[in-house]
Amino acid sequence: MKLKLSLIHAIEQWLNNIVKRPALAVTMAILWLVVIGWLGYGWNLGNVGLIDETEPLFAEASRQMLVTGDWITPYFNGETRFDKPALIYWCQAIAYAVVGVNEWAVRLPSALAAVGVMALVFYTVQWALQPQNQSDSSTSITYPYLTAAVAAAVTGLNPEMIIWGRTGVSDMLLTGCIASSLLCFFRGYADSETGNRGTEGIKPRSRFSLPNQWYLACYVLIAGGILTKGPVGIVLPGLIIGAFLLYVGQFWAVVREMRLFFGLAMIFVLSVPWYVLVIWRNGWNYINSFFGYHNLERFTEVVNGHSAPWYFYFLIVLLLFAPYSVYLPVAMVRLKFWQRSHWRTQARSQQLGLFAFIWFITIFSFFTIAVTKLPSYVLPLMPAAAILVSLLWGDFFSNPELNSHQQANAYPLWFLLVSSWINVVFLSVLSVALFHLPHLIGQDPAAPNFQQSIQNAGLAAMGGWIWLLFAVIFAVLTLRRHWQSIVGMQLLGFAAFLIIVLMPALFLMDQERQLPLRNLSAAVVQFQQPKEEIIMVGFKKPSVVFYSHKPMKFIKLTKDATEYIKDIANKSNIPPSMLLLTEKRNFFKMDLQPETYENLAIKGAYQLTRINFKKMKPKKLEIS
Repeated sequence: MKLKLSLIHAIEQWLNNIVKRPALAVTMAILWLVVIGWLGYGWNLGNVGLIDETEPLFAEASRQMLVTGDWITPYFNGETRFDKPALIYWCQAIAYAVVGVNEWAVRLPSALAAVGVMALVFYTVQWALQPQNQSDSSTSITYPYLTAAVAAAVTGLNPEMIIWGRTGVSDMLLTGCIASSLLCFFRGYADSETGNRGTEGIKPRSRFSLPNQWYLACYVLIAGGILTKGPVGIVLPGLIIGAFLLYVGQFWAVVREMRLFFGLAMIFVLSVPWYVLVIWRNGWNYINSFFGYHNLERFTEVVNGHSAPWYFYFLIVLLLFAPYSVYLPVAMVRLKFWQRSHWRTQARSQQLGLFAFIWFITIFSFFTIAVTKLPSYVLPLMPAAAILVSLLWGDFFSNPELNSHQQANAYPLWFLLVSSWINVVFLSVLSVALFHLPHLIGQDPAAPNFQQSIQNAGLAAMGGWIWLLFAVIFAVLTLRRHWQSIVGMQLLGFAAFLIIVLMPALFLMDQERQLPLRNLSAAVVQFQQPKEEIIMVGFKKPSVVFYSHKPMKFIKLTKDATEYIKDIANKSNIPPSMLLLTEKRNFFKMDLQPETYENLAIKGAYQLTRINFKKMKPKKLEIS
């Protein structure tokens, strides 16, 4: 016991010495962010091929934008792509110009957005807690830095953020814009109270003065969100900020303080010109596709079969914010958010927890109401969840004596005790599921050997043992009431799982599922003859278009493909042959005569075949 106490005292003394030297504290903070950012978003970022289907759609549209020089209308495979606005394509195209057309460039905007949010979370939490720390002499001087470090790490090291921060699509860029705009708003909101206070109170601002730089940054980032995914880029920040200001009774005061009409004009000037240009070029096709189908219909109807029950996002947050998610309820109870009169009297900088709570609840409710549901939709609430959890653990950094008390600052410690035991049970169930993972994931026709590869590599078993070990560790820490150590063990457990299991599993999945498609793309480039058409039948893998740089025609059904080949064969003045990409199991369903085709390559589950029209007799070609 004496050895343990002396070790804890030595660590605390070391941290105190760092915090007392501001330059060293900043250096250590930057080092912490670099390590977390590299582990979560830099390590092997471009060493795994693009994952079908969505990621290559963005990658190829950005490549075509760079090649054609058309920075207004996105195209994929020679057709307009109106799913998302232009900012993600611009960012990827610029990355291509800097580092080349490769996987690194495709994912770089997402990774930078994730790291940027993580760094801004650290800064905001540390800044907001610093005045509180200075006013309370009993609080540890390391409290703001430790809490901020936990907030940044939890933001960066959770499954939801890592999945989308390592994927070259628009979701993380949107999250970067929304989360950063909200954090900049809070910084400007709190700064307006502390930064303009003089000896006679708050200094009045001129009617014609600009809002502070944080509000300006908020407006710029909202414009970025609009250019990333459309109206949701302003709707979500607007709902969150509006709900927060109404709750704390500051709505009209802050509207004037923010120079809202100036800010809206600024957002308009930055975001609307591209929409004007793309509508001018494409007219109602763009309006109906983007605003109608991809925005209004996604909220009011089920799109692309993405329906889910009302509790869908409860499961998503539980699983994809693991292993911290079980502490969210107690983190919210800790706030006593229902005590409106209390929050209205708090200094603005001390309202960060309430702001994060409203941020979380607003996004969660918005997408629960929406009819179309996808796991990525709640990605923008993950930084708020990280802030809530970090503030919960921050209580024990500010006052280590709480470990031995029965009552924390705002809630009975048995709330935390119950959450900790639920965490032990949750991780135990997760470990059991991992032990049986090869039997749970089912068979993927695109990667028939993946299930066996996972089992042979022992990754599922290793994952099971990791979480079982940490479940035992958490049980011991809970029994001994070592609350400060639990969050550190959570981060360590997730980092170990990421390094030992998730990253090798990602490489295995790439080898089994995506490598054959890249090899197929190389075969297409090798065998295609001038003016030879390429059709992909029975499956749609946009990565082949990206890696081959060749346009292709996608045909879903084999019978439709057979009819299409028959029609082409009956035409005059056509190339003598056609390239056919199919899955091996579906090729013979087309009932082609052996003398009419030549098998050029077989890559994994896929086959490349040349159809020779000169040897084809249309009357023998039947629809299966």
